[in-house]
Amino acid sequence: MAKKKTFETALKELEEIVREMESGSLSLEDAVKKYEAGIKQSKYCLDLLDSTERKILLLTKDSDGNVKEEPFIDE
Repeated sequence: MAKKKTFETALKELEEIVREMESGSLSLEDAVKKYEAGIKQSKYCLDLLDSTERKILLLTKDSDGNVKEEPFIDE
């Protein structure tokens, strides 16, 4: 089974796509392909962030199922 891509890996790939597109050296066809790949990477990153947010909300619910809001304290 293939290992799932991490958020950091996907973000680095997206950054590389942006660099390539900003270089101005791609043909129109290649630029469109890179754009499509960038959209897929962006969606993947957003889906991971959404999933993580849902997990955090589940972890912060009290025994009655109510979400407890506590300030984040950076130690």
